[in-house]
Amino acid sequence: MAATGCDGVVLLHGILRRAASMQLLEQALTAEGYRVLNLDYPSREQDLAQIVESLHAPISAFAAELAGELHFVTHSMGGLVARAYLNRHRPQRLGRVVMLAPPNEGSEIADLLQRNWLYRSAFGPAGGQLATHRSDELCSLLGAVDYPLGVIAGDRSLYVFASLVLPGPNDGRVSVERTRVAGMSDHIVLHTSHPLIMRDPEAMAQTIHFLRHGRFRR
Repeated sequence: MAATGCDGVVLLHGILRRAASMQLLEQALTAEGYRVLNLDYPSREQDLAQIVESLHAPISAFAAELAGELHFVTHSMGGLVARAYLNRHRPQRLGRVVMLAPPNEGSEIADLLQRNWLYRSAFGPAGGQLATHRSDELCSLLGAVDYPLGVIAGDRSLYVFASLVLPGPNDGRVSVERTRVAGMSDHIVLHTSHPLIMRDPEAMAQTIHFLRHGRFRR
């Protein structure tokens, strides 16, 4: 059963990405009857707290136009943006959240590269917040997951070097284990990679299933 058109979905892309990277997912959600807000945000120029504040006005305006619930679907670092946003500015009619390949517990790749000036230049302030070691301030910013959350991880890597660094199954950027977070409602692993997971047909279908039912299809 498709959405009634009353619910909305906010899409949040990953670091070094733009809203265009979520376009196929936007089209799939629109076809299911959801209203969609596919946002660009300055992922390379601001830290997570600043990003959250820059998104508050457009998300609040979008939520005010909805008769139903407001859901969030994210890719990569967008998952951390959503966690921080919901911790600071939770909508009154919050629905469900789906995260694709989120570094919920950080990434060992960020651990390895965070002191490299090329990495710092390319990824900016938020890139330094993707490491596995987190300050008390960052933990407080992200808050606890106390809302319906489904996490989709990938276990296919397109990066040989990254696969040597990351422990266990991984998508080339985040290990499957570090996509998990306390409080999540469901977790599933698909055979897809970090840069392509948001365009993967099964990932899109599972996202829609979770938004409808609060669980993934088995």
